[in-house]
Amino acid sequence: MGNVFSVSISTNDIAGCCDCTAARANYICKLAENRVTLRTELQKLRELKNDVNRKVDVAERQQMKRLDQVQGWLSRVEAMETEVGQLIGDGAETVEEKRLRGCCHPKHCISSYTLGKKVARKLQDMATLMSEGRNFEVVADIVPPAPVEEIPGRSTVGLESTFDKVWRSLEEEHVGMIGFYGLGGVGKTTLLTQINNHFLKTSHNFDVVIWVVVSRTPNLGRVQNEIWEKVGFCDDKWKSKSRHEKAKVIWRALSKKRFVMLLDDMWEHMDLLEVGIPPPDQQNKSKLIFTTRSQDLCGQMGAHTKIQVKSLAWKDSWDLFQKYVGKDALNSDPEIPELAEMVAKECCGLPLAIITIGRAMASKVTPQDWKHAIRVLQTRASNFPGMGHRVYPLLKYSYDSLPSKIVQSCFLYCSLFPEDCFIVKETLIYQWIYEGFLDEFDDTDGARNQVFNIISTLVHACLLEESSNTRCVKLHDVVRDMALWITSEMGEMKGKFLVQTSAGLTQAPDFVKWTMTERISLMDNRIEKLTGSPTCPNLSTLLLDLNSDLEMISNGFFQFMPNLRVLSLAKTKIVELPSDISNLVSLQYLDLYGTEIKKLPIEMKNLVQLKAFRLCTSKVSSIPRGLISSLLMLQGVGMYNCGLYDQVAEGGVESYDNESLIEELESLKYLTHLRVTIASASVFKRFLSSRKLPSCTHAICLKIFKGSSSLNLSSLENMKHLDGLTMKDLDSLREIKFDWAGKGKETVGYSSLNPKVECFHGLGEVAINRCQMLKNLTWLIFAPNLQYLTIGQCDEMEEVIGKGAEDGGNLSPFAKLIRLELNGLPQLKNVYRNPLPFLYLDRIEVIGCPKLKRLPLNSNSANQGRVVMVGEQEWWNELEWEDEATLSTFLPSFKAI
Repeated sequence: MGNVFSVSISTNDIAGCCDCTAARANYICKLAENRVTLRTELQKLRELKNDVNRKVDVAERQQMKRLDQVQGWLSRVEAMETEVGQLIGDGAETVEEKRLRGCCHPKHCISSYTLGKKVARKLQDMATLMSEGRNFEVVADIVPPAPVEEIPGRSTVGLESTFDKVWRSLEEEHVGMIGFYGLGGVGKTTLLTQINNHFLKTSHNFDVVIWVVVSRTPNLGRVQNEIWEKVGFCDDKWKSKSRHEKAKVIWRALSKKRFVMLLDDMWEHMDLLEVGIPPPDQQNKSKLIFTTRSQDLCGQMGAHTKIQVKSLAWKDSWDLFQKYVGKDALNSDPEIPELAEMVAKECCGLPLAIITIGRAMASKVTPQDWKHAIRVLQTRASNFPGMGHRVYPLLKYSYDSLPSKIVQSCFLYCSLFPEDCFIVKETLIYQWIYEGFLDEFDDTDGARNQVFNIISTLVHACLLEESSNTRCVKLHDVVRDMALWITSEMGEMKGKFLVQTSAGLTQAPDFVKWTMTERISLMDNRIEKLTGSPTCPNLSTLLLDLNSDLEMISNGFFQFMPNLRVLSLAKTKIVELPSDISNLVSLQYLDLYGTEIKKLPIEMKNLVQLKAFRLCTSKVSSIPRGLISSLLMLQGVGMYNCGLYDQVAEGGVESYDNESLIEELESLKYLTHLRVTIASASVFKRFLSSRKLPSCTHAICLKIFKGSSSLNLSSLENMKHLDGLTMKDLDSLREIKFDWAGKGKETVGYSSLNPKVECFHGLGEVAINRCQMLKNLTWLIFAPNLQYLTIGQCDEMEEVIGKGAEDGGNLSPFAKLIRLELNGLPQLKNVYRNPLPFLYLDRIEVIGCPKLKRLPLNSNSANQGRVVMVGEQEWWNELEWEDEATLSTFLPSFKAI
């Protein structure tokens, strides 16, 4: 068949075609030609459709949306393809085919006419489609962002309660800005992701939810661009604007919307107005939530609610660890589940560490693999897969962001203490000051204040954790490992720390390792003796605390430590100091707390740089006359509750050494912090008459006072810094007196007036032991900041706060009490007659108090369920309660002994 449909039709045939007109005949005459043309034009249309589709695909990959007219055209083309296929598809019979078979019957003529007409019209329709398709200069446009875009993220294992807290805060009208803070890797971004995605699952009244990662080095221009992508279009016109102009545009756009702004990973204060973000308030009803590692930043940003994201509890930690390890590894050997728990506990609830270590252990199927992992994590965690390359570098950002080298040095110093060790702030004060971190301060008070400021900085940076009683801090185990990684791997710090704590050592590490080291900690080991003469020209700190088997340090051990500034032997069994301690010419701080040493060596006179020492709770009972006065640089002396004068007192003789001690202390020009033990009434009187000593006394222990039946606490009013008071072995003491303002007499009376004894406002710790004749301690009502109270072995004690104290006006006892210990008080019947709130109480211990049937508690005294109660089961069973609600509140907290 050629290109032209040409067939011979006779006049009779035409007449037989139902009198077709010329126009109608044309449909029939050109049917074959048109069918060929139709095929050709269909192919061209398909090619054009493919070209348009490719343009659409490219645009959609750029997050654009195809135009509706383009989509309509493509749909019409697809319909056309189907319809044309039916016209020219397989099995269609042409007029020629029918004629050749003798089928030019009139009814077939009609069929050919109908078919020809359809083909002709399809050719016209295809021409229209081709024209439309060729006119598409633009096939897609920028897509306006969805009000909320889903962000990929992990589920919030163990963070459900924190999520609920954040969501509840979002629903509070007065809360416009929420900041949540926490350690790196603790799950802040995961939590923020879940909050973002929750807006997709729940109905809300916000117009748009905007997510922006701020990062450690914020680029405000990038932040503005990411915000504008959600509320406008980042075209060339936008990009040409200055940052100030962009801020105005963003401000106008957001002011018309009720928005939620989610800012992740903030490290420093960001001026919202400079970016163009209207501060959320009750008028615009918008919200802003940000994450940070700094508690301080929450305050700087003006967050209405601050929420700490804490490490996971054990159950949640274990669940998350199992998820990443997998059942195959955990079930591969009966030993592995128990070993796996030990590995998981090394993560201390930090999700980043749990996930990293869990993934690394997913292929470990032998107990030996798991035991090796435990060993590595406990001794050299940075060598564990993923820790040194992923976990520690992330945490190090917090270290790098600390405000000064001094703060960084103080942080690294904390890694000298054992894992899970609560570090007493007072210890850090002495060690940081005398290590030389704070040399710019001439006065001790200024240095102490800076130490507290540094501790606060580290706590707010989530690098230190504060204990519930606020007297101690600790390092999260993974953070401590990161600090040790810095000291062992990082540049100038490399090799300057030697830390082997809680390692079960029975002897000191090879002295070769000591040569270049600046700080050594061998705390909490089982070292029995230290011999030899290590050469340590750079050593400045040596911590040997908690070596409970350490009894002897040989002479010569300190011979080659010319720069040692801090030496701590606290809580060891050392019985005497070697005479060569005199070689420590740079020593500034010596800690003998809780040791077995009974006599200080006269050679200590050569420690001319010594500025502070502690003998508290040690057995030191003899100090060579003239030793203390020879240490001219002393600023702090700690002899609180030590064994001083015990032997003299047992002989019943007034101690001349006791009197001379007062004189020697008075001679110390730089003394500012004194914690002292006084063992006789006459010496106490001499002490109080001093113009210097009471004002620098921070703690005092009064003991033995033979023949003294009363004690006037008004005499303590010059001790403005008194925070600790111990009374013990005052067998004849029957009453405690003081002068009341406006009373002018020594008697116990109560009114809304405060006592003259202003020093009681700073009193934080009181211990009363073996004061057999005392009947009450009612004066404690005037110690409003008391945190720790211990009363033991007082046979006649009937009440802690006596009758009538309820009439003390605005005086509220035990408002800040954290711990109450009552032991061996056979006559005690009452602590306080009315229930008290006990906002900070975490422990009550009652032993040997059979007549104490009621405690000053009600259902509101539980400190959110954190109170632990310890006592004998029989005593507990007979305890009377304010009501059933009180019993129900405290029943779960009881532990029988």
